[in-house]
Amino acid sequence: MDTQRLIADRALGIDASGIRRIFDLSATLTDPANLSIGQPDFAVPDAVKAAAVRAIETDRNGYTVTQGIAELRERLAGAIADDVGWGDEGGLLVTSGTSGALLLAMLALVNPGDEVIVPDPYFVIYPHLATMAGGRAVRCETYPDFRLTAERVEPLITQRTKAVILNSPSNPSGVVSSVDECRDLLELCRSRGVLLISDEIYDQFTYDDGRTDRSDPARPRCPSPARLPGAAGDVLLIRGFAKTYGVTGWRMGYAAGPPAVINQMTKLQQYTFVCSPAPAQWACLAALDADMSAYVRDYQKRRDYVVERLSAVTDLATPAGAFYAFPKVPEKLGMTGTQFVERCIERNVLLIPGAAFSDRDTHVRISYATDRAKLEQGLDVVCELMA
Repeated sequence: MDTQRLIADRALGIDASGIRRIFDLSATLTDPANLSIGQPDFAVPDAVKAAAVRAIETDRNGYTVTQGIAELRERLAGAIADDVGWGDEGGLLVTSGTSGALLLAMLALVNPGDEVIVPDPYFVIYPHLATMAGGRAVRCETYPDFRLTAERVEPLITQRTKAVILNSPSNPSGVVSSVDECRDLLELCRSRGVLLISDEIYDQFTYDDGRTDRSDPARPRCPSPARLPGAAGDVLLIRGFAKTYGVTGWRMGYAAGPPAVINQMTKLQQYTFVCSPAPAQWACLAALDADMSAYVRDYQKRRDYVVERLSAVTDLATPAGAFYAFPKVPEKLGMTGTQFVERCIERNVLLIPGAAFSDRDTHVRISYATDRAKLEQGLDVVCELMA
């Protein structure tokens, strides 16, 4: 049988992730300086691990209701109310990771031919989510500062536009949108009848350097369009547990926002993911009580070190959140981001080429979620080659 003939266009239209290619390559190297991986390098808090074990041992291993267990949804609703001020006006759904939430959102919103505006550079799955839903991702170029602004988005909105995706702090750049940028983008989307999807998976990794919201003196907060008046009816807020608590493999996220959208996402989850992993739901109750601020402070120190090293040899938009930097490959080298990554691999250093996140191949993504010694080793090579 010619099985290739059976493959759907949506699958053929999606390339394998450039990040996964690097992950596969890392298995062939001996003790590389791996600055490619996008997950925290700290251990899951003991109390959270104990809660997961306890859930398994007490037989909380079966299906839960599609929306997520009531105990977790209640805690999340309280956390959202405390952080962004929403009450009962927004719906809430516990999802299988933030990627699961984004996929459900696309399936709920996008008809064939509809458009979704995404920043360029973008998190790798954004364009492909639109493709899987039968729509089209419209890329909004944000070079060189990587800021998704209303001014840049407005010319791209058409009658087919269903949503705009804002990712702040950003993967791959680490750039954090300002309060004014969030407000302008939300006002634009409201005026054009477009849903603003705010992907805030890195919301806890926000650093104190001027662009953050200091209304909470205890720690800097990532500016969010969800905090603006009436946002519960116009913003789909997507957050998760993976990056904050180091549980990337648990696949735990949640979405909050307009009930009409959340209700459709919930219905679609019934026929896809069914529910998020049951033991992980119970464990994430304990995660909400964990204090991760020490890890965030440590990551800010690493960020400062990365900025100091890279700014001396190339152009860099200062990352104010997440744990990535997205430096430009100096033009004097006469090579693409992919070619630069290949040079680094020859020196036992792993990075991700910018082409994995963009229509351009002029930058590379560096993750500083790694051991300090390996970070220094990798940056020594990167800076030497760039200089």
